[in-house]
Amino acid sequence: MPRSKPLPAELDPCARQLVERLRRLKDHGELTMRQLAAKTGYSAKSWERYLGGTALPPQEAVEELARIAGADPVPLLALHEIAADTWDSRRARPVPQPRPAARTQQGQRQQEGEERREQELEQTGPRPGAPDTPLQLMAPPGPGPAPGRFPHIALTAGVVALAVALLAALLLILRLDEDATPADVAAPPRTTAASPPPSYACHIARVDGRWSAGVNNGRDTEISYGATGADVAEAQCLLRRAGISPGGIDGMFGPLTLRAVKAFQHRAGLVADGMLGPRSWKALRG
Repeated sequence: MPRSKPLPAELDPCARQLVERLRRLKDHGELTMRQLAAKTGYSAKSWERYLGGTALPPQEAVEELARIAGADPVPLLALHEIAADTWDSRRARPVPQPRPAARTQQGQRQQEGEERREQELEQTGPRPGAPDTPLQLMAPPGPGPAPGRFPHIALTAGVVALAVALLAALLLILRLDEDATPADVAAPPRTTAASPPPSYACHIARVDGRWSAGVNNGRDTEISYGATGADVAEAQCLLRRAGISPGGIDGMFGPLTLRAVKAFQHRAGLVADGMLGPRSWKALRG
């Protein structure tokens, strides 16, 4: 199986743990992306994003992969729910407000002139003919709140809340792993809209002097690793008739089928390249 790419460094810890568990289930089942797409109903491109950590998989996709791998879906679904919450919260951080513009040099000179005139009036007193009402000066505006203070407080509160949520998530996961009961394991999976994979049945018979399984109408189409469909199922039936087990008759040219084809080619004195061409088909049907 090809080695998985490293996950993004900025990926949330809960989402990272979910993706790593899904990767292990895929590798344990020796599934390619195409086989995973055929069995779950989600495209291979979608699974590349899910297992690459660039997109959060839907809940139904997590359930389907757990069902295929024969794993308990309950811990995975709990981890998915927590990862979904943190996945959304990381996209809603407050944006710091811009600091107020500095006072221009012209405004500073104007304020200095007003202060100088006020000092002259205090020293000389009111001018002749001026009204007796005292001169009321405009008080300078009081200092406002420090720029950027409130966004900083909101950002700090958001980080603290996220840390508390992550701690609670880890404790919940540990508890689910320890306290899982057989009733949880036996819980039936939810029904999804994904269509079931086609089933094939082997009907071995001699047709015109050649062995046939009755699956692909006697075609000898060249197939290799990763192929799917009736031609693969026909080859699997004929391999089983020859006494070499390809695993299941599922129409998927996976690792078990590849191993069986090479074993048959080696026994028949052919080049063991793992590809079913005209010579290999002739030997299978002989």
